Amino acid sequence: MAHMEQNMYRFSEAPIWELQRAYYEEQGIEAWQSGEVPQYITSNRVMAISYAEMIFGFLQDRARMGQLTACVTILELGAGSGQFAFYVLQELTKLTQLARISLPPFRYVMSDLAEKNIAFWRQQTCLTPFVEQGVLDFAKFDAVQDKEIYLLHTGERIRSGDLAQPLVILANYFFDSLPQELIYIEDKQVYDCRISLQFPEGAHELSVSQQLKEVIGSYHYQREHMYDDKSYPYRELLDVYRQHISDSHILLPEVSLACLHRLKALSQEGFLLLTADKGDHRLESWEFNEPPKLIHHGSISLTANYHAISYVCEAQGAKALFTKHPYTYLNIGCMLNLSEPHEYGLTRLAYDRFVERFGPDDFFNLKEAFDAQLEQKTMPQLLALWRLSGYDTQFLLPSTKRLIDLIPDGKDHEWIALQQGIDHMWAHYYPMDGNTDVALACGILMYQMDMYQDAIPYFERTQPKLANDVTVLYEMAVCYYELGQDDAAKRYVDRTLSQSPEHEEAIALRELLLSLS
Repeated sequence: MAHMEQNMYRFSEAPIWELQRAYYEEQGIEAWQSGEVPQYITSNRVMAISYAEMIFGFLQDRARMGQLTACVTILELGAGSGQFAFYVLQELTKLTQLARISLPPFRYVMSDLAEKNIAFWRQQTCLTPFVEQGVLDFAKFDAVQDKEIYLLHTGERIRSGDLAQPLVILANYFFDSLPQELIYIEDKQVYDCRISLQFPEGAHELSVSQQLKEVIGSYHYQREHMYDDKSYPYRELLDVYRQHISDSHILLPEVSLACLHRLKALSQEGFLLLTADKGDHRLESWEFNEPPKLIHHGSISLTANYHAISYVCEAQGAKALFTKHPYTYLNIGCMLNLSEPHEYGLTRLAYDRFVERFGPDDFFNLKEAFDAQLEQKTMPQLLALWRLSGYDTQFLLPSTKRLIDLIPDGKDHEWIALQQGIDHMWAHYYPMDGNTDVALACGILMYQMDMYQDAIPYFERTQPKLANDVTVLYEMAVCYYELGQDDAAKRYVDRTLSQSPEHEEAIALRELLLSLS
């Protein structure tokens, strides 16, 4: 490390945040396709089902209040790859159709800062039906400054006071990535914690991601009298920290709170916020905190201060729901910043059922333990957890090898259950990058169960990426042979042998086909 930034910055104004914006704008969907930015923990079926159930409860609450005419807008901030939105829309439309009760209409708005992400969503054929039904639209939204939302499909512009229904806001792994202030509390005094940055030599030649990975921050403390001023908007929050916390670094989400304030202004009725992140809502969790480490995964992220967000919202009359038990990976909150939050009984009941009792964080813990013991699991055990996951693709992939081992001794009803699970999973599949792993796993499992007719469509979905994969070519040849389609079988045998002339099974199958001609 040779180059030292000479300037000291307020934490929220440090160059790391501009690099952060540049990273997402430059990378677009590749940030998730490459695996640099993790998304599974907040973009899985269990998470989406939990959110859909809470939104469904909210729609029912609004219906009970007689609010059936105006549309409820659901705004996802930082929708990223779009996978989570797809899952939520699938589940929410299913719930509303099965319930067969009068509910207010809704529209889901996927928003992001990166135009490349929006372009990717608009090309996704699996999202098109929702757009055509009028329940999905897209928007570019800058959480740092934007005051209105422009819907790209309908051309509608949502301004202050336009919404007659409360705005529903979804924010997963979002607040941790917005600029934050950093303060230090000691002996009931508030110090501004500033940062200087040390980049590697030749940093300008590195990618944005590499710069964020290599940068080292140094912290500097100085008394900041702004925080003592009665006009400071979060003075009461700081008074709480002064009274109860000492020797601790605290991240102040001023930008996040300002964003929520601007979004609240769009509606005449306030907002419902569903949010998940790494970050605690308990005051005691913020005591004796060390200076924050810049956690790098392509971009950077910090800890979301849910205590500050919930405190400020509740001071406005909101009701904040968080689990009574500590979280492990993901803290999920439901904040009813509404005029009568206690009237939303079905929303609160859904939170209790799908987060408090057993929620996405619990499932992720369970799955992590399960994945480590796959070799000891039976077929019924694998199928049971797969059902619990909502037939999530990321559960099937690590389980495929174990399922192949279990299929020969499997019972007929287990084979049928596995087949049904595969078909159900594929109906919920969100293609990220043409990745063929899921289709290949499905094809191989169907093949192993002698379900040749069902295997072929999945093998075909692996093309053209696996056009020369010997395993795929040979197993397709066998499928066509078993179905009596000898000409197709011969074509795939020939293609197999062109890639692997010594393939003994393919040679034997070719000789068999020749003897039948």
